[in-house]
Amino acid sequence: MTGLPRTGIGVDVHAYDPDPAPDACLHLAGLSWPGQRPLAGHSDADVAAHAAADALLSAAGLGDLGSNFGTADPAWAGAAGATLLAEAARRVVAAGYVIGNVVVQVIGNAPRLGPRRDEAEQALSAAAGAPVSVSATTTDGLGLTGRGEGVAAIATALVAPREPSDMR
Repeated sequence: MTGLPRTGIGVDVHAYDPDPAPDACLHLAGLSWPGQRPLAGHSDADVAAHAAADALLSAAGLGDLGSNFGTADPAWAGAAGATLLAEAARRVVAAGYVIGNVVVQVIGNAPRLGPRRDEAEQALSAAAGAPVSVSATTTDGLGLTGRGEGVAAIATALVAPREPSDMR
């Protein structure tokens, strides 16, 4: 990475789908979680991928998830979170930045992310084209995540301007 680095923060929260289709499953951290209650959203509601994309866009000064992939745009309806993350990363690179890394923390009671952490990091890193670290926590019964009403994620991203010699 070259030049002065920039950081960005992203947050995403989705409630559990109150009336999921029989074949619906949870999408989280670039992975499908069969048998887990799905989240409701315009896209696949992958809070980890969405927060990571939001953090990248923020770090590059390119707006936020809503201004780039808003619910008014039918092109993103049902889109996979990894697809949104990959497109956000593409836009950050096109704007002249190198992505250093992204860190995502998932906040919720379920699913237990630990057993699939490596798989989640690989999926999100592949989408972002840069290292993505994933961790998880609960809120000890407090708030919407603690009451089991949904899942949240917070992410930070580090980017730096490419040197002119890197833009060939």
